[in-house]
Amino acid sequence: MKKLMKALNSFFGKIWHLIDKKIIVPITKLILKFTGNFDRSEKRFENWLSRPTTLLFISLFLAIMIFIIVDQKILIFSESSAEVLKQQPVTAKYNEEAYVIEGLPETVDITLIGSKTDLFIAKQSPSYDVTVDLTGLKPGTHKVNIKYNQVTSTSLEYNVNPSTVTIYIYPKISRTKTLSIDLLNKDSLDSKLVVTDMSVTNDKVIVKGAEHQLNKVATVKALADVKNILKQEAGKTTLKDVPLKAYDENGNIIDVEIVPSKIDVDLTIASPMKEVPIRIVPKGTVAFGKSISTIESSENTVVVYGDESVVSELKYITVEVDVSELKENKQYKLGITKPVGITSMSVNNITVNIRLDDSSDKDVNDVKIEYRNLAEGYTVQGLSESDIKVSVNIKGVKSVLDSITPEDITAYLDLSGYTEGTYEVEVNVEGSDTRVQYTAKTRKVRINIEKAS
Repeated sequence: MKKLMKALNSFFGKIWHLIDKKIIVPITKLILKFTGNFDRSEKRFENWLSRPTTLLFISLFLAIMIFIIVDQKILIFSESSAEVLKQQPVTAKYNEEAYVIEGLPETVDITLIGSKTDLFIAKQSPSYDVTVDLTGLKPGTHKVNIKYNQVTSTSLEYNVNPSTVTIYIYPKISRTKTLSIDLLNKDSLDSKLVVTDMSVTNDKVIVKGAEHQLNKVATVKALADVKNILKQEAGKTTLKDVPLKAYDENGNIIDVEIVPSKIDVDLTIASPMKEVPIRIVPKGTVAFGKSISTIESSENTVVVYGDESVVSELKYITVEVDVSELKENKQYKLGITKPVGITSMSVNNITVNIRLDDSSDKDVNDVKIEYRNLAEGYTVQGLSESDIKVSVNIKGVKSVLDSITPEDITAYLDLSGYTEGTYEVEVNVEGSDTRVQYTAKTRKVRINIEKAS
C-alpha cells in the first residue's frame, strides 16, 4: 500500500508541476503584459485582483481543472485490465523418495485480472508460486487443481491454464545397472592423440523410477566429453562430474533418477605412430605397346597416427593413379587418403612421375596357389597337379620382367562363403611390383573342401 501511495503522490506532483508550468505561469505573464500596456487601468485591475471574490473564483477554476485531470487519470488506473504470465514453473509437493509423478505439466500460464495499479505491483513481484499439493495421495490416478499463491494483492483475480490436470502416482523402485562410457566430440582431440582406455572407480549405479520406466532402461552411459580435457597430451587425465544418462534399446533417453547422477572418468591418452612405405598402384591399362618402366614419388614413406590396433597392423599406404590409355611420360599431383582408424599423417600430398617404355611379356611357371578366407573348421586341397600350381603371364618393360621370379608372384583363391564340397574356383593373381601386369593362364581350378577332422 505504501508503494501505491508513493506512486500516486509522485504522479500528482508531476501533474501540478505541469499545470504550474503550462497554465499558471503563462497566465501570470499575460496579465503582467496586459497591465503594462494599460497603465491607466493598472490601479483598477489591482483593486479587482485584490478582491477576495476574484481570488476565490480563480482558485475554484484551477481546482476544478486539476480535479478533472486527476479524475481522468484515476479512472485510467482504476479500470480493470488483464495480464498473462507465460510459462510459470509448477512445483509439486509430495514424497519424492517414495513416489514417481507423471502427467504434471512443467509450466502453466496465469492470467491476472484487476486494476492496472495492482497488475503493475504484481508484475514487480520477484517470483510467482504455482503449486500442486499431492501430500497424502496414494498410488493411482488423481485429478488435482493447480493453485497460484498471491502474495502481492488480494484484490486481483486469476485464472490458471491448465487449472486442473490428471496425474498418475507410481511407487518408486530401484535397480542396479552396469555403467558404460561413451566418448563425445572425439574430433576435438588433437589428431595425433587417441584415447586408449576409459575407466571408472565403480561401474555399478542405481536407477530409480516407476517400474514401467525401469523396464525400458537398456543401458546407462557416462558421457565423457573430450572438449572438457584441459591439457591435451599423452598420459592419464581425469574428467570430473561426467553426467550419466539412461537409454532404451533404440537410443532414446529414459527419464529416471540415477544415483550417482555424475561420476569421474579416468582417461588414458596415447599417440600411437608408425612409419610405413607409400605404395603407388597404377589403375587401368596404358596405351598398346607400352608399359611402365619407372614410378618415382616425391615421398616414399609416411608417418601415421591413429588407433593403436590399426597402426600396428598397417603395412603400407596405397595411393592409386589412373594410367588408362597413357601414351607418354606424365607427372601426377595426388592426395593421400587416410585409412579408416588413422587420424593424422605426416604427408598428405605427393608428386608421382611415371615413365613409359616399350612393352614385352613372358610366362612364369609353377606359381603355387594359396587359399584365403576359408571358414574355420575346414581344409582344402586341389584335385590335380594343375589345380595346385599355375602359370602366370607377366607384361611390362623387359628390364623389369627379367628380375621377376615365382616368389614375387602370388596366385590365390578367395574362399569366402565356401563350405564342404567340390568346386571350380577362379584364380586371382597379384605381384610385388606394381609396374607389371599379372594374368593367370589357368583361369579356374578345381578344389575339394572337407571338414577338418
